[in-house]
Amino acid sequence: MAETTTPKILIIEDEESIWSLVKGYLEREDYNVAVATDGQSGLETARRIKPDLIVLDLMLPGIDGLEICHLLRAESDVYILMLTARTEEIDRIIGLTMGADDYVTKPFSPRELVARIKAALRRYRQDPSPVTSNRNILGTLSLEISSRKVWVKDQLLDLTRTEFDLLATLTEMPSRVFSREQLLEAVWSHDYFGDERVVDVHIGQLRKKIELASGGQPIKTVWGVGYRFEAEAGK
Repeated sequence: MAETTTPKILIIEDEESIWSLVKGYLEREDYNVAVATDGQSGLETARRIKPDLIVLDLMLPGIDGLEICHLLRAESDVYILMLTARTEEIDRIIGLTMGADDYVTKPFSPRELVARIKAALRRYRQDPSPVTSNRNILGTLSLEISSRKVWVKDQLLDLTRTEFDLLATLTEMPSRVFSREQLLEAVWSHDYFGDERVVDVHIGQLRKKIELASGGQPIKTVWGVGYRFEAEAGK
């Protein structure tokens, strides 16, 4: 999709020192930026303006970031970049499993955050998938690239944008082993410099959805290297 309009970014963050700093950096990049300082207004603003990307704090008054993430993901594929002050890895994992696409841990560099946002928007607003063919049928799994839909045994899977892009990348070359770095480059962007474990969490969510529908698991782990897709025969 050609980038014809100014991207809209919504910051949902209750600390003024943080949202004002991030807003200033983003506006210098000519983004259209809105701010909400509590969970309820953040949810309402997201539904009203339909932003291209949301910077979402985990800890918010009212509805917390995890619940907002869960609610928005049920109705939108907006890119969600989660902010968390917590140091425990489990909190970041929970945020990703609730539907966030990526996360940044406080304290953070505003320049790093802006770079992550720019990279995400480049991917989000480009052609829908890195693969070239419109339809891939691999065993019991079928991907339609133009509509970004996936079926397993005629059951439509409910995938996030990131999950779809991971699956499309893996199925473009079945049996090829993709390292985490290669998946980050293909799905998050070539200049991504966050935590590569974000790949593992999204792969885990993708696997659960496929296995629930098919009873099988075509995404294989190659220990010490990465992941590959092996088509399963129809049953």
